[in-house]
Amino acid sequence: MPEIWAGLDIGKKHHHAVVIDADDKRLLSRRLMNDETELLQLIGDVLEISRDVLWAVDINTGIAALAISLLLNHGQPVAYLTGRTIQQAPTTYRGEGKTDARDAFIIADQARVRREVSMLRPGDDIALDLRLLTARRLDVVHDGTRQINRLRAQLLEFLPALERALDLTKKGPVVLLTAYQTPAAICRMGVRRLETWLRNRKVQGADTLAARAVEAAQAQMTALRGEDLGAELVARLAHAVVVHNDEVAELDARIEARFRQHRDAEIILSTPGMGPTTGAEFIAATGGDLSAFAPDRLAGFAGLAPVPWDSGKVSGNLRRPRRYHRGLQRALFLSTQVSVFFCPVSKAYYDRKRKEGKGHKQAVIALARRRVNVLWAMIRDQTLFQAAPVLARAA
Repeated sequence: MPEIWAGLDIGKKHHHAVVIDADDKRLLSRRLMNDETELLQLIGDVLEISRDVLWAVDINTGIAALAISLLLNHGQPVAYLTGRTIQQAPTTYRGEGKTDARDAFIIADQARVRREVSMLRPGDDIALDLRLLTARRLDVVHDGTRQINRLRAQLLEFLPALERALDLTKKGPVVLLTAYQTPAAICRMGVRRLETWLRNRKVQGADTLAARAVEAAQAQMTALRGEDLGAELVARLAHAVVVHNDEVAELDARIEARFRQHRDAEIILSTPGMGPTTGAEFIAATGGDLSAFAPDRLAGFAGLAPVPWDSGKVSGNLRRPRRYHRGLQRALFLSTQVSVFFCPVSKAYYDRKRKEGKGHKQAVIALARRRVNVLWAMIRDQTLFQAAPVLARAA
C-alpha cells in the first residue's frame, strides 16, 4: 500500500495533478504545462512529500507520452486506469460539476481504492517502433480504402461498365486509370497499345486487363455530360491510391525489418498463419514482453475469452467482453483464419467446432483462444512451433 497517490488528468496543452493521502486529504493540486521542465518540477515536489507514491493516469499514449516517459525514467510506478473506468467513476462522487482538478482527484482516488490496476511498463524500443509503424500502416490502409470507394463512385458517374470490369483493389486497374479514364481514350489506344503501356509499368496480367478495359469502353458509345471533369477527378483519385499503395509497401518493408530484430520474431513466425505484419501487431500490443501475462489474461486482453453475465436464476450465461485490445484481437483473428488453410492441426480443430454447431466466426475465435495458450508457451520456453502427431489427434 503506497503512502500517497498522485493522479494526472492528461490534456493536450496542460495537465492537472492532485496528490492525496490514505484519508483522501489533498496534499497538492497543480495545473502544469505539458512540458519537461514543469513535469520534472512536479515529480520532485511530489517526492519531497513522500517517496512512496503511486502515480495514476487515464491515457497511456499520445499526449501522455512525455509525462509517462519521465515518470518511468525516474523509476516511478505508474498505474493506468481505462477511459471507461474514469467515465463511470464520477457518478459515485458528490456533485455533478466537472473540472480538471476534480478529474485528477478522482483518478488518484480510484488508484487508491482499487486493488487491481494495470501498471505501465517501459517496454522495449522495438515494440515501441512497431506500435508506431503498425498504427501508421492501419491509418494509410483506411485512407486508401476511402480513396478507392471515392474512385468507384466517381467512375460510376460516366463509365459504369469500366467500374464493373476493374478490380480497383489491385495495382493494375488503378495504374490504368491514372492515364486513361474515358471510353474514347481507351478505345483509341486499343488492346495491343494499352497492353504495351501497362507492361512498361510492370503491371501483371497486362493482356487480360487491357482486353477487359477495351471491352468495357466499347460497351458504351455515349459520352455523358461532365465526362471530362469526371475523368480528371478519377485520374487524381487514382494517383492518390497509387501513393497510398506505395506507402503501404514501404511500411510493410520497414515493419518486417524491425520485427525480425525482436528476440521472439522467429518463434512468432513459426506459428501457422502468423506473418511479419500480424506478428508486429502482436508485439506492439503486448509491449514485446509476455512476463506480465498469464495465458488466461492474455486471452482476456485480446477479447477471446468470454465473460460471465449471470443474474438471479440465470447462470452459465457468457458474453463477449466489451473491453479488450482491438489490434491484438485483429492480429490473432486474421492469423488464425489463415492457419486453417495451411495447418492440419488448426484445420482439424476448426472442423470439429463447426460440427459442434458453431459458425465460422465462433469457430475461429475458439481456435484463436487455443492458439494463445500455444503461442504463450512457445515464447516462455523459447521453442518453435511443432505440429506433433499427438497434438493433431488431440485436436
